Amino acid sequence: MRTVAVVMECTRLDDRWGTEKWEAVGVLEDVDEPPGTSRVLYDSPTRKQILFAGFKVELHRSLAEGYGFNLVSPQPRVFVRWEEVEGGDGAGSEIRPVQLTVSFYEAAGWMDGGARVDGVPLPQHWHRQIGEFVDLHYKPEPHIKRGRNK
Repeated sequence: MRTVAVVMECTRLDDRWGTEKWEAVGVLEDVDEPPGTSRVLYDSPTRKQILFAGFKVELHRSLAEGYGFNLVSPQPRVFVRWEEVEGGDGAGSEIRPVQLTVSFYEAAGWMDGGARVDGVPLPQHWHRQIGEFVDLHYKPEPHIKRGRNK
């Protein structure tokens, strides 16, 4: 469908339970960055944003029902699966997005498996293209009325 970049944000915390909180906060199109690269967009004492380039959002027929469910939800989302990777050089841990989907069901499966997943707003201009894909590839199962057992 398209290639995008993911923006991850770190909020620095001052409490006994942790020093920072990471989350995906957006997806950006037409970013002029090589795939697989990252760069700091913003850094302050309380907040940091990093852009990760080169993620593909692709539509698959087998996931069309999940796309449709996402589109009719009150707030359609792009779901970002991300992970924390321990640095091998003693530099601490790194955060990185791993995969994106617009399927509600695929994202739910990731979360059921224990993955870290954040939903960011689905760009408005994606709605029509995803809706057309769903209309073309998703055919709901017909409702079968069952008779009463006698």
